[in-house]
Amino acid sequence: MFRGLLIDWAGVLTTNMAEAIDEWIAAERIDADHYREVMRDLVAHAYRGDGLVENAIHALERGEISGLEFERDLAARLMTLDGVPPIAEGLLTRMFAGFRRVEPMYGMLRTARAAGVRTCLLSNSWANEYPRDDWEEIFDAVVISGEVGMRKPEPRIFEHALGEVDLAGPECVFIDDIEANIAAARVLGIVGVHHLRPEETIAEVEGLLGMSLR
Repeated sequence: MFRGLLIDWAGVLTTNMAEAIDEWIAAERIDADHYREVMRDLVAHAYRGDGLVENAIHALERGEISGLEFERDLAARLMTLDGVPPIAEGLLTRMFAGFRRVEPMYGMLRTARAAGVRTCLLSNSWANEYPRDDWEEIFDAVVISGEVGMRKPEPRIFEHALGEVDLAGPECVFIDDIEANIAAARVLGIVGVHHLRPEETIAEVEGLLGMSLR
């Protein structure tokens, strides 16, 4: 029934985003409570889905502002335990330095693709560099928000991804760790899998595709 597998990157093909952020907070002595208050407001607005509230995250993920512009804006909102803002330049790289590749998830993609399932990375970027060394072996298509000028949960980026793999929504499964993105995909008939832990996600996708992916 399902012929396509669309998948997010950060927090799905990598280790948990919260863990990476916690590493950065400790390393740079960021005021953690203040950071979470700032980001809670920004992220809540970015993923409301009503299209009425725009902020810097929307612009960053669509590639409408540079990473450095966002870093300067975010650094000005944050504070270290020493009472000064963190260094802006390179802030995003340092924030995400703790991401680590989750090999079982990549193995799932390799196995699915070898069985004829079309695979597509569908990721909202924060002006970050992606480790693309073996992507030609893993993905039939790559859709990164800052490169296409669209972002999840906008319907048009899902439509673009479906076009890249030449499949209809009901033919595809989409894996993401953000519920707003899953909800947006389901509107187009795509079956959503809310990622929490690799072993649970792989088991759920095995059931949907009707094949072993380990």
